[in-house]
Amino acid sequence: MGGSTNRGALTETVFYILLRLHRPAHGYALMKDIGEMTNHRVSPGAGTLYGALETLQKKGWVRPLEGQSGSRKKEYVITDEGRQAFEHDVERLEELLENARRIKGELS
Repeated sequence: MGGSTNRGALTETVFYILLRLHRPAHGYALMKDIGEMTNHRVSPGAGTLYGALETLQKKGWVRPLEGQSGSRKKEYVITDEGRQAFEHDVERLEELLENARRIKGELS
């Protein structure tokens, strides 16, 4: 169930999860860091976060970090496929902003 054919827009929560998982993190760190990055505008609760992580694992976009058998806190990291999906969305957002700025400039 790869994500290479699913190139729709990411939700903000998924975008920030993938962004943050460029460095390994456990769930609590993800919630805390995403809240801080967005001035708490995006503040995923535990249910939302762990549901998203499960979905992202099924897509192959994130994976648990290796060698954590003794730890209670499971750390996750973005995969190459997740990085591609993230970069695709960054390009989509850049195009969106470029078009908005161009149209706004034409209206000024």
